[in-house]
Amino acid sequence: MSAHTEPQPGHGGTDEHGHDDLGIHATLKGYLTGFVLATILTIIPFWLVMSGGFEKSSTTALVVLAFAAVQIVVHMIYFLHMNTKSEGGWNMLALVFTIVLVVITLSGSIWIMYHLNSNMMPSQMQDPANLP
Repeated sequence: MSAHTEPQPGHGGTDEHGHDDLGIHATLKGYLTGFVLATILTIIPFWLVMSGGFEKSSTTALVVLAFAAVQIVVHMIYFLHMNTKSEGGWNMLALVFTIVLVVITLSGSIWIMYHLNSNMMPSQMQDPANLP
């Protein structure tokens, strides 16, 4: 009998050592693919910012944020080995919860800063010489 046996049907895809066959296994090809994608997803936004690729800075910011979101997904798949099946789906649930909290925090912070700026700044600056 060998030291490593194949998982038996009905045993949930785990071998006798408790290793889960549903997760992504790290390979040199996988790491190199992730590295190349991450490098490309870094170089393109850097070039856009340094060359002034778009006329409006808001367009450049949105494109850079889109590349950042794609790069986060690349890192999660190729370096953190996350998928919907890893850890029985708990990793994905934790990720969704984290994303919800970050969106609430960021949108709330931006909303508060915008309203503080518009409500706290006087519409017309008074001449300091006329102040009592």
